[in-house]
Order: sequence, then structure tokens, then C-alpha cells
Amino acid sequence: MAGFLDRAKEQAQRGISQGKQKIDDVQTQRAGADLLKKLGAAYYAEQRGSGSPQATQQALAALESHIATHGDSVLRG
Repeated sequence: MAGFLDRAKEQAQRGISQGKQKIDDVQTQRAGADLLKKLGAAYYAEQRGSGSPQATQQALAALESHIATHGDSVLRG
């Protein structure tokens, strides 16, 4: 009986761990999508004359940093 409970506890812990990993992946994906959106907005503002090249470069640097850390899955949309 104890072996059964140990296996059930192990499976439950594995499920919780996988769930947490999935949540982390989704949050990372959302953060990347937000950075990509900010880059687009900064570029659009720059092209329309209401933004600056510095803002576009900062947004690009933030996105590149995110990609360097987490990979480029955000670009595959």
C-alpha cells in the first residue's frame, strides 16, 4: 500500500512540476510578444515623426536580450 501511495505522490509532483513549467513557458512567450509589440509601436512612431530612433533602439535591444535568454520562439508567432 505504501508503494502505491509513493508512486501516486511522485506522479502528482511530476504533474505539478510540468504544470509550473508550462506556466513559465506561457509567461515567457507573452513577455516576448509584448516586447515585439513595443518594438513595432516604437518603429511606427518613429516613422510617423512622433517617436525617436533611441526609443526604437531601446525596444530592439530589449527584444534581442529576451531572445538571447529565452530563444526566438516569440518570432514564430
